[in-house]
Amino acid sequence: MANPGAKSKNGRRGRLTVRGKAMDQIGNADEGVLHRERDSEFVHTDPWRALRILGEFVDGFDALARVGHCVSVFGSSRVREGHPHYAAAQEVGRGLAEAGLGVITGGGPGVMEAANRGAFEAGGMSIGCNIELPHEQHANEYVSLQIDFRYFFVRKTMFVKYSEGFVVFPGGFGTMDELFEALTLIQTGKTRGFPLVLYGSEFWDDLIVWMRKRLLADGLIDPEDLNLMHILDTPEEVCEVFANMHLGHDAPARTGP
Repeated sequence: MANPGAKSKNGRRGRLTVRGKAMDQIGNADEGVLHRERDSEFVHTDPWRALRILGEFVDGFDALARVGHCVSVFGSSRVREGHPHYAAAQEVGRGLAEAGLGVITGGGPGVMEAANRGAFEAGGMSIGCNIELPHEQHANEYVSLQIDFRYFFVRKTMFVKYSEGFVVFPGGFGTMDELFEALTLIQTGKTRGFPLVLYGSEFWDDLIVWMRKRLLADGLIDPEDLNLMHILDTPEEVCEVFANMHLGHDAPARTGP
């Protein structure tokens, strides 16, 4: 057994104090700066990943800091032109641009393309925050400002930081992730209570019913939490919410079924 009174080997490594076995694991930081890694080993380490993450934040902040007021639009990447949701998202993008608002999407196909297309064709700011995926999601052709990200959490920060609100069209896991991320940030006060619009009552009503039946009834959320979402059924209603907000007015919307 080690002697508790024995003086342990320790040292400072920037913000860290390391002792014992950690000394061997961490190593000498100053020596590491001057040591040339073989076979580019450093680019596979966690410190390098931290720098790459920081670089993504810096690039995103720099690119979006001057784009003005925007609204983030989410939805399925699998719908194509001719689908009702594609047409509606295109109308929403156009209406937001005509109201003086930019449109931010994930930059891919489907609803994202449609919203970008509406804004682009109306002469508005059309932004795509694209994500690198194994199956190579390419940015749609209606993006006037494209930023590519490796990390989902960095990309989602851009959606929230530079948006005045969210419009969420029907979609799959990715869309649900973005919806509940926004809900959590608003509910916990980590971001201001901007409009969160769900497009299409036929799709979303069952989710709200389930929230009332399970989450609210079991005491897992408060009644006012359901008021964080507004369900609307026409592009005109959606654009009116954000146009009025942009002008400093309130716009009522139906909350849940």
